Amino acid sequence: MSDKAVVYLTRKVPEDGLAVLEEHCEVHVWPDPVEPSHERLVERVAELEADGLFCNVADIVDAAVMDASPNLRAIGTMSVGYDHIDLEAAAERGIAVGHTPGVLAETTADLGWALLMAGARRIVEAHQHVENDEWKTWGPTVLLGRDVHEATLGVVGLGRIGTEFARRAAGFDMEVLYSHTSPNEEAEADLAEYGIDAEYCELEELLDRSDFVSLHVPLLEDTYQLIGEAELERMNDDAILVNTARGEIVDTDALVNALETDEIRHAALDVSDPEPIGSDHPLMAHAPEKLTIAPHIGSASMETRSEMAVMTAENVLAGLRGETPPYSAFKDAGIEKN
Repeated sequence: MSDKAVVYLTRKVPEDGLAVLEEHCEVHVWPDPVEPSHERLVERVAELEADGLFCNVADIVDAAVMDASPNLRAIGTMSVGYDHIDLEAAAERGIAVGHTPGVLAETTADLGWALLMAGARRIVEAHQHVENDEWKTWGPTVLLGRDVHEATLGVVGLGRIGTEFARRAAGFDMEVLYSHTSPNEEAEADLAEYGIDAEYCELEELLDRSDFVSLHVPLLEDTYQLIGEAELERMNDDAILVNTARGEIVDTDALVNALETDEIRHAALDVSDPEPIGSDHPLMAHAPEKLTIAPHIGSASMETRSEMAVMTAENVLAGLRGETPPYSAFKDAGIEKN
């Protein structure tokens, strides 16, 4: 890069990541807190004749975006998931794509447990109980939740985040079940060091046996609406569903029905379909009694988001130099770049 390359950021990011880019590039940042529309994204990439694009999960980066600038040769997404990027189109055009795996596993696992505990012990309801001046005295049957300790935890997808989530069950003396594409012996060995004897089983058995079910699979063709009407019916009617993965992994209409008919006790979500979800959506009618929901903040700690921004910047810089990004989405997806 003899002349400064132009990099477009679709959102303001932590300063550490921005500083890495500004040292080498001419940086342009979308100024609004809400991401640009797809049409505006295409227009802005074209106007800047951008060499690099720094995006996130809210941006649809398809062939139209890639073709908007003849100079575009590097895309970095500040996320683990890359289902919002057309990797095949990028590979055909020789555009490098990087993502941020690993860095947010522990932070997202922490948030998953916050949701699990909030759903189990009715924390949001309890807060509103006090806020609404309904706390008149101690009551033996007021806001009864369910125990987490010695319960059965079902982890759907024992990858990085799923393993970190399962590891935290050690402090609650839980039985841990997991489903995966196949038994993950490496993860089992890791969990065994913390006293967890994780048992592999098929999804159907996991749903039958679990008190808490937590989703940690990527969004792929075969995981789209993985949890639908039949799966929710299999779950214990006192079970709690946790989702910190992708909203589309759960059939939202089926979930609304399951909550309405008490097929499950509670859903604790950091993601939704659609996303963002409006306050008038039928799912929201069940909050907070049967629904705890957060606005996709799984990785939202200061430390983790800063590290993600730096990783993304390094991925973009590598692509601009014609190198393979240190965290290549192509490598993880098994795609050959042209």
